[in-house]
Amino acid sequence: MLRPKIPTMPTPTGHVTAPAVVEPTTVVPSAPTPPPTPVAPAPSRPVVQLTPGALVALVGGGTAVVLVVGAVLVSMLLAVAITAASVAVCAVILRSLLASEAKRR
Repeated sequence: MLRPKIPTMPTPTGHVTAPAVVEPTTVVPSAPTPPPTPVAPAPSRPVVQLTPGALVALVGGGTAVVLVVGAVLVSMLLAVAITAASVAVCAVILRSLLASEAKRR
């Protein structure tokens, strides 16, 4: 069987220096800082208020979208059905022609 060749770890070349020793430093407390002043909260977003006219327009727009999408889907389904029916009629005609041709011989 084939055995994979495992690469060896390369050895460092050149001058190698020992790691430097890091000594801890002491923390000196400084003067206390004054507490931060409270920040006023940002105003929240205004609430959308629907007037009766806007509500009627919204419902009318939604109804129009639903009707348009429905009409498009129904027309696509009708196109597929008409195409399938015409292909079926062509198949019946061809079958009839081939059968009558075979009877003549």
